[in-house]
Amino acid sequence: MNYTELQDFIKSVAKSGATEVSIETEDLKITVKTPPKGKAAETIVQQIPVQSPMMPQMQMPAPVAAPAPVAPVQEAAPSDDESKYITIKAPMVGTFYRKSAPEKPVFVNVGDEIKEDSVICILEAMKLFNEIEAEVTGKIVKVLVDDATLVEYNQPLFLVDPS
Repeated sequence: MNYTELQDFIKSVAKSGATEVSIETEDLKITVKTPPKGKAAETIVQQIPVQSPMMPQMQMPAPVAAPAPVAPVQEAAPSDDESKYITIKAPMVGTFYRKSAPEKPVFVNVGDEIKEDSVICILEAMKLFNEIEAEVTGKIVKVLVDDATLVEYNQPLFLVDPS
């Protein structure tokens, strides 16, 4: 159906006095609703995708992956140092805040001693501000997330030295 045919159809529906008319073909569905007097007509046009016959799919050979470069030994050393630390992870998705308000001090800094019930940050999710407790005892070694950053579930937030 082309544009002029569509216009003629809408005009004829308006003249007929019908309140709703629908036409559906293989590739087009048209619904025309006429409102009560004094309001504009509403026209809804939906294009229904026409399915083409299925073509058999050919299997492409798998691409040959280049061998991964070998990591230098020097880069592995820092991860060994971090293996002795406990990672505090985000218990939910939300926005990470290091302090309760812009004018307030941060909950914890690097070097601070924390206990299991120490509040270490706030995660905002759906306008609810959730205080996150450490659940471990130790010293904060590293803050892994910037303030006011969106974090994912189970994303590392802090490194804690338990000794």
